[in-house]
Amino acid sequence: MLPYNTDNSPIILPEFGRNVEGLVKHCCSIEDREERTRCAYALVDVMANLFPELVGEKGDKTQIWNHLNIMSQFSLDIDFPCEVITAELLHPVPDRIPYTASSMRYRHYGKNIEKMIGIVSDMEDGEEKDILISMIAHHMKKLMLTHNKEGVDDAKILRDLAEYSGGRINLDPSKYLLHEFKEVEINLPGKNKKKKK
Repeated sequence: MLPYNTDNSPIILPEFGRNVEGLVKHCCSIEDREERTRCAYALVDVMANLFPELVGEKGDKTQIWNHLNIMSQFSLDIDFPCEVITAELLHPVPDRIPYTASSMRYRHYGKNIEKMIGIVSDMEDGEEKDILISMIAHHMKKLMLTHNKEGVDDAKILRDLAEYSGGRINLDPSKYLLHEFKEVEINLPGKNKKKKK
């Protein structure tokens, strides 16, 4: 009985078919290096006849040699006539992304708030600094509300602000009031409309 393709191992480059891949495997199994090299050259000629569009200008067969090396799973040990693709070039390993290991005091505020408070704390006193402090404090309240929708204590936010700044930004909760934020319901068009009969 003929074997089903579904019983066979997957083809590495399906466009060349199972027969060409079988020839590549046979080529790799040849023990004598010179004979193996001759076989590879003959196989490249066959592939060039099957797929002439892969042959470059002036008969350049680099692309076919690359395909041959890929189909051999980079195990073909011959003297290649050109520079061929390697497993490292075909499947490059991305560089590791360095992650900062610094811990956050309060995760709900995030790292950017910490950095902004540090920058604002070092600024000279003045109107610009006061505006930035106000914006940061109000943004901290918004961030807190995303984690606690029942309500947020303004005094707690101002204490956190003082803690982040090392006491350099110290606002009196009885005098410094933060805006009240309310969640607005968005009514999508057609959502609440009654169906007409």
